Amino acid sequence: MLKKFCYVFSIIAVLIVISGCNENEEENQALNEEEKATEQEESITSDKENTGDNNDLTSQDDAKTDNNDILEQVKPIPTNISGFISQQPGMFANKSVYDNEKEVKKQLKKLPPMSENASEKELKKYLAYMYWLVAEDLPNPKDMIKKWEFSSFGNPDLPDSRYHFKENYNIEVILDSSGSMAAVTTVGKTRMELAKETINNFLKNIPEKANVSLRVYGHKGSGSDADKDMSCSAIEQVYGFAPYNANKIQQALNKFSPKGWTPIAAALKQSKEALKQFEAKNNSNLIYLVSDGVSTCDGDPVKVAKSLSNSNAKPVINIIGYQADGKAQEQLQKMAEASNGVYTTANDQNELEEEFDRAEEVLELWKEWKEDALQDLDAMSVNNGFDIMELSNNWHFRSLSQGNHLLATINLAEEAGIVTFEQEQKLQKRAHKVNDMVKQLDGEIEENLKNISTENIKKTKKSINEKFNKQTQN
Repeated sequence: MLKKFCYVFSIIAVLIVISGCNENEEENQALNEEEKATEQEESITSDKENTGDNNDLTSQDDAKTDNNDILEQVKPIPTNISGFISQQPGMFANKSVYDNEKEVKKQLKKLPPMSENASEKELKKYLAYMYWLVAEDLPNPKDMIKKWEFSSFGNPDLPDSRYHFKENYNIEVILDSSGSMAAVTTVGKTRMELAKETINNFLKNIPEKANVSLRVYGHKGSGSDADKDMSCSAIEQVYGFAPYNANKIQQALNKFSPKGWTPIAAALKQSKEALKQFEAKNNSNLIYLVSDGVSTCDGDPVKVAKSLSNSNAKPVINIIGYQADGKAQEQLQKMAEASNGVYTTANDQNELEEEFDRAEEVLELWKEWKEDALQDLDAMSVNNGFDIMELSNNWHFRSLSQGNHLLATINLAEEAGIVTFEQEQKLQKRAHKVNDMVKQLDGEIEENLKNISTENIKKTKKSINEKFNKQTQN
């Protein structure tokens, strides 16, 4: 049934991530020192070569100023676990570089040709620029541990009272109905069509006595500036709060279609007002926000999410970035962090369904903990094992894709005349080092998560047995 005692995982996970970061930073220190020494040599050589009159180069340098500015703004490639799991997906994430060759070369040609005697610093800048074009959204183990915590919903020993089962259940789904949700997916349906199907399937499987609410935003007007005010004020509770009714839910889902802007902050404010009637003392309150984009209307959604979490209803806020780009993911993640909620990226309908399936498990009727505790722990061990396997597989395939696309991008840079053949070889050598580092981190993360899961389940079983023994003796 319910998976318990996962709260401590998040604390341990943070310690492990910090430890992993320190270890990786130490490993890279020697490499960085070596690179610095190389840069110093190259700088001295370059100074000697350029002591002559450089007036002839002035106009060329001025012409390259804008392009060089691009390189100066490029972030370095991550060197540790924290950096890789926090990176935002690049423009060509999850896309074939060769299938998008024209667009990739267009981005590469924003750069000036690499200097003939490129320094180590210049090589690193060019490689970083190419890396961020193809960077993948690598799975974050901290997000998974947060889900484990959410899956322990109902355990009365959890210190966060939001995760205790109360007399009543209230679930509100807040759905983005802005124009971007009309985008057609690879299966031929729009994002909105798939989201509606998934949400309907979720709601019809929740406990009968649970109160359900469906709130939508951005479903009026258009994406034009002329319609912005109308669209940003278009927030509507189309259902509830009320128990699930199949016909009425379907009628509510049929009321709206994707059209306009994205007023996330205002939608959360309305949700906060509606939840005032459900105080946390007697209510378990859950919110699911599904959005594919960044807020485009007034208000700070991060601050409002935090305020909502701290309100008298104290809801657990689950935020799903549905096929969201890097900028949107960054904002949605900050909202989850500020509200102590759960963030997940869903790239297709299957991943969207997985998140709602997890909620269905949580919303099963809570049985007597003493009777089922040990069974639940055995089930938790199996489920956590599947979660770890899934994360490891996702990390492997996404990092492999990222590595192959980085090498392909370097090849296209040579074809576009941005780098020479010799420079291409140097960049590819450095790219292989980055790829090897990412692969190595996969094994470290998997091992750390397994240790967390096994160690804490053993401790919890011991604790339960001790409690049972005391009760028997009494």
